Amino acid sequence: MSRWGYFARRLLLAIPVVLFGVTITFAILRLGPLDPVAAILGPNTPPSQYARVEEQLGLNRPLWEQYIEFMVGLLTFDLGNSYVIQENTKAMTLIVQHAPRTLWLGFWSVLIPLFIGIPLGFYAGLNPNTMGDYFASFGGIIWRAMPNFWLGVIFYSVLSQSVTYSEMLTFGVVQFQWDAWIVTNNIGTPPPLNFYNSNGTELLTVGGTTISLFSFDWEVFVRAVKMVLPPAIVLGSASMGNEMRLGRTAVLETINSKYVETARAKGLSRRKIVWKHVFRNALIPLVPIILNEAFLLIGGSVIMEQIFAINGIGYLFFQAAIQGDMPLVGSLMYIFILIVVFMNIFQDFLYTIIDPRVGYE
Repeated sequence: MSRWGYFARRLLLAIPVVLFGVTITFAILRLGPLDPVAAILGPNTPPSQYARVEEQLGLNRPLWEQYIEFMVGLLTFDLGNSYVIQENTKAMTLIVQHAPRTLWLGFWSVLIPLFIGIPLGFYAGLNPNTMGDYFASFGGIIWRAMPNFWLGVIFYSVLSQSVTYSEMLTFGVVQFQWDAWIVTNNIGTPPPLNFYNSNGTELLTVGGTTISLFSFDWEVFVRAVKMVLPPAIVLGSASMGNEMRLGRTAVLETINSKYVETARAKGLSRRKIVWKHVFRNALIPLVPIILNEAFLLIGGSVIMEQIFAINGIGYLFFQAAIQGDMPLVGSLMYIFILIVVFMNIFQDFLYTIIDPRVGYE
């Protein structure tokens, strides 16, 4: 089977999965405890007014008609209007407004375990039974054992109360101002993401021609990074421990395999053996763990955004759920389902690249 045929098959198989997930979402929303009319009008609403609003929203129609309208709207990305969060505002507009903060949080949440957890795991596997191995293994177990919600509350409490100082620490020729790094009013507020301007305000003259470049505000960028690092560390901590432990085990299994012993017998250097044979094969069991970061972000970002007030789509989903905003909850669940299905397909694709023994059949 060709690569494109494989992808076409996986995409076709993904359609019933998405439809099933969206159907379950519709059933939970319509048959569950959410009452959008009560959320709009309040609990003590006269029955006549309640019935009038229910009719305006179309919630008194047969369930199958509501289901067809719901499915057609999602499949055409006409996600409807918000009932409560921002009345008469399109759900897609709200999602687009809040998504950049979640993407910013997700970027750092994935980056931290990738560049800390995996290198530590590989180092521990290449140096077994050493102090470095014991330190990395113990650290991975500790990070994995601490629940994210507890660690998030601890981080928030410490960072919001520990910086009323104006101390300046000097390291060589570099001065580090503690209260400029973490300021109390920065914790619990959305990170600023206006550090990039694609319209361009900086000019560059090359050969008599003036070119408009994009502007980049480094001060705002550093502020956005420092404000998102605490929830990103918390969100990526569990995966960091998993990737470290699995990376160590994968390296130990790979380095003792027969093809590595054959490479040693041929006289290949340790550096070439590690980079050409060990690392690539050790990455194979880590692929699902790395891509499972998407699943972790979907669930964990709801909690972390609520604790640190990131105000992304996780925070938006939580607010929509507790306030009974059914179109917004359904739209966000549809987006989450699409992300999960896409990550599963992408995972299979990476398997075929990293391990040539895995075929499309």
